[in-house]
Amino acid sequence: MPTTPSTLDRTTAAERRRALLRITRDVADDLAADALARDHAGRPPTDEVARLREAGLPASLTPPTPERGTDWRTGCAVVRRIASADSSIGEVLARHYVHAWSGRFHASRHHADALEEESVRAQWLWTGAFRGSAPDDDTDGRDLTLRPRDNGHVLNGCRFVDTAVAVADQIVVDARCAVTGDVLTVLIPPGARGVTVEPAHDRLGQRVVGAGEVILDRVTIPPGQVLGRRPDDEESTAPFTTLAEPALRLALSHVGLGIVEGALGEARDLSRGGRAYRLPGTDPDLFLTYGELASAAQTAGAVVDRATEVMARALDTGTRLDDEEAADVSALVATAETVTSKAALHITARVLELADAPGLDRFWRNARVLTAHHPAAHRLRSIGEHYLNGSHRAVAATFH
Repeated sequence: MPTTPSTLDRTTAAERRRALLRITRDVADDLAADALARDHAGRPPTDEVARLREAGLPASLTPPTPERGTDWRTGCAVVRRIASADSSIGEVLARHYVHAWSGRFHASRHHADALEEESVRAQWLWTGAFRGSAPDDDTDGRDLTLRPRDNGHVLNGCRFVDTAVAVADQIVVDARCAVTGDVLTVLIPPGARGVTVEPAHDRLGQRVVGAGEVILDRVTIPPGQVLGRRPDDEESTAPFTTLAEPALRLALSHVGLGIVEGALGEARDLSRGGRAYRLPGTDPDLFLTYGELASAAQTAGAVVDRATEVMARALDTGTRLDDEEAADVSALVATAETVTSKAALHITARVLELADAPGLDRFWRNARVLTAHHPAAHRLRSIGEHYLNGSHRAVAATFH
C-alpha cells in the first residue's frame, strides 16, 4: 500500500522521513507547473495552502517526537525543495515550521506538547512576527500592547506579518504589557473577534506569500494563548530561547538556496533546449559562466548545510544549551545568511544574461525581496565582534 500522510504516524522515523521527502517532491513538481502564472497573479496563497494540507505538510513540519513531527535537518530539506519550485510557498513553509517550535522556545514543555499535538491533529498553519527587544526600538505608538483582564489579556495594535496573514491558523507575536512592562509571547486565536487583515499588494517579489498587516482591536487573549514572558535583557534570556530568531533566519537561508537552485535549473534547461543566447557545446565562455555560478551555489550550500547541522545539534540539546554554544550557533547562522544572500542576488542576476524566457526575472525579484531587510554589513560587524571578542551580545544583536 502506498504511503500517505494519514499513515505516517504508524511508521518509523526513518520511514516517515523517506515518505515525507517523496511527498515533498510531488508537491514541488505540482507547484512548479504553474509557478509563473501564480507569480503573475500575486494572490494570497489560499489554493497553495490547500495543496500543502492535502499533502499533509503542515502537520508533518512540526517539532519532532518519536511518534510525530520532523527533525530540523529534514524540515529544512523540505523547505529548500519546495522553495526551488516556488520560493513564496517555500517561505510560507519555512516560517510555519519555525513558528511551530514556538511552544518549545517560549512555553513550558507541557504547554508545548499540547500545542504541537493540536497542530498535527488540525493541520494548523503557523506564522508570526516579532519586533525583538532592542532598547532603542522606535515603536511609533502603533505596535502591540496587552492589558490584563480577569480572563487573560486584551491585545491592541498592528503588526506586519511576512507570510500567510489571511490563511494562517496561529499567528505568534510579542507584545508589551501596558501595566507591568513585561514582553509576552502570545498566539492570536484564529478567527478572533477584532482581528482585521490588510493584505500587501503589488510586491516586487515573493508575491504569493500572503504578506500583510494584522490589525487588532481589543482582541481577547485567553491564558492558554500566552506562551511565556521574555526578559528585556537579552543576556537574561535562556540560551535555548535565543535560538528562535536564528532558526528562522537559517530556514529562510534554505529558501534563498531554493531560489538559487530553481534559477540555475531553469536556465540550464533553457540552454539545453536551445532557448539560450549561446548554445551549449559551442561556447567555452558559457561553460565558464555556469561553472562560476554552480560553484557559488555549492559554496553557499556547504555553509548553510554546516549551519543546519550545528543548529540541529543545538535544538537536540534543548534546555541544556549554554550561552557560548548558543552564540556560536548564531554566529554561524549569520555567516550562512550572509553568504547565501550574496550568492542568491549574484546568481539570479547572472542567469538573466544566459537565456531569454518569460519569468526568469522572478528569481532575482524573489531573492531581492527575501534579502532586502537584513543588511550584510550589520551581520558582518556582529560576526567580527564575536570572532574577536567572543561577544554574546553582538551575536544576539545580529537578529534584531
